[in-house]
Amino acid sequence: MGIIMIKISSVYFAIGVAIGYYMSIVHDYALTPVHVHINLLGWTALMLAGIIYHIFPDLGAAKLATFHFWFHNIGLPIMMMGLFFTITLKTEGLVPIIATGASLTSIGILLFVFHVVKNLKPS
Repeated sequence: MGIIMIKISSVYFAIGVAIGYYMSIVHDYALTPVHVHINLLGWTALMLAGIIYHIFPDLGAAKLATFHFWFHNIGLPIMMMGLFFTITLKTEGLVPIIATGASLTSIGILLFVFHVVKNLKPS
């Protein structure tokens, strides 16, 4: 589980950097919220979770890790696409999509926190 999360987080990192680079070239920073969330929740959070799951393989092999993985990796793209289109189309009609993605991502992160607090033990 850990290695897969590390690889996926690297893809999020490339996407986040590409958005940041694009904004710098065109001098339009409207997509900053997308850039920041992809880098924080996609790159940083998933990378750290992946490292933790790799260092502690029992954590990574547990069902809670699988639930965390799927909630996080389904919710984040939904939230980011909704936010991207809300910003670029200048519409509030996609806010429920953002909220759905944010809820799924938050559930995944809360599962991760619960899992680590409850199940991480000294070796």
